[in-house]
Order: sequence, then structure tokens, then C-alpha cells
Amino acid sequence: MPQTAAPHSPFYAHLSRLRFIKRWGLMRNAVEEDVAQHSWEVAVIAHALAVIARDVLGKAIDPNAVATRALFHDATEAITGDLPTPVKYSPAMRHATQNLESEVCEEMLRLLPEAVRPALKSAMDHHEWPGEEARLIKSADRLAAWLKCRAELRYGNKEFEQATVQVKSKIDEHMTPEVQYFLDTFGSAYELTLDSLMQGE
Repeated sequence: MPQTAAPHSPFYAHLSRLRFIKRWGLMRNAVEEDVAQHSWEVAVIAHALAVIARDVLGKAIDPNAVATRALFHDATEAITGDLPTPVKYSPAMRHATQNLESEVCEEMLRLLPEAVRPALKSAMDHHEWPGEEARLIKSADRLAAWLKCRAELRYGNKEFEQATVQVKSKIDEHMTPEVQYFLDTFGSAYELTLDSLMQGE
């Protein structure tokens, strides 16, 4: 047991502020979504995809490791805020935003005591993610975005019509057996009301 007190670190205080950072900031939302909520949902879906990959498809993958990395996949937004997709992925900005996220990741990791830094670097630094895990997390991120778009449409918000088509197109373009299994098995239930869910329909 260490005899000296660890240095004070603001790392987790920064992460706690993800709940104040709104997503889809360029659009009118029927129900606001913050980065903390989104990160949790992506982690849950990524865990599901990894379980499917391991237990249905027989792949060697650790769902808990995937879920942990997914939970931290947008951690740098505690500093940068949510970068809207039209900005983040525009040809002119893609390289700049990737460099910004990498630099912010390094800055945040430097806030940690050295003893725990490697564990968090493995979770936060996208360059450290094994390829198969990164693929599942990206799939989960797209699924979470599509489910958000679908929910907005159900609330009568036509603002999300084009986004729904665009995100679904990306899902279809990068369709995998794990994603197809998730959609076939779990996807339709997201359209149900609470009463229908409770009745097991």
C-alpha cells in the first residue's frame, strides 16, 4: 500500500462534465442527448456486439474490454465539446480534428497519476485499440446514432429525416454479422412503447 498521498488530479472531474455537453448541436432535438448518455449507450451496444461475436460467431474477443473502450470513446469531448458530423468528417477538417482529438487525449492522460495512466491510455487512445474491437465500437456508435434518429422521428421531429437515411446508409455499407444479428434480434423492440415492452410483445 502506498504510504504517500497521490497527487490531486482533475481527470475524472473532467469526465463527469460529459453530461453537460449536448450532442446533435446543429439540429433541433425533441429529446436532448448528452455525451455521457451517448457513451453509456455505445458501451452497452458494443458489449452486445462483442458478446454476439464471441458466443454466436465463435470469435476470440473480450466483451468487457470492448465495453470499457466504448465507454471512453468520446472522452476527449470533455475538453473539445461535441464536434458536429458535418464539421468533423468534412474533407477539409478530418485531419485537423483527428490531430486535435489525439492531442487532447494526451493532455488528459497527463492529468493522471503515472501508476494508473497506462490503463486509461489503453481505454482512451484509439490508436491502442485492437482492430476488431475498434470495428465493433464504430458499429455500436453508428447504431446508437441511428436509434437516436429513429426515436426523434417517432417523436414527430422531421429534422432528423435526412440524418436517419445517412446513418442507416453507413450501417448498411459496413454491415457485419454482429450488427445484422443485433438488428434482427433486438432492433424492432426499440420501436415499441413501454406498455408493449412490459407485455413482451
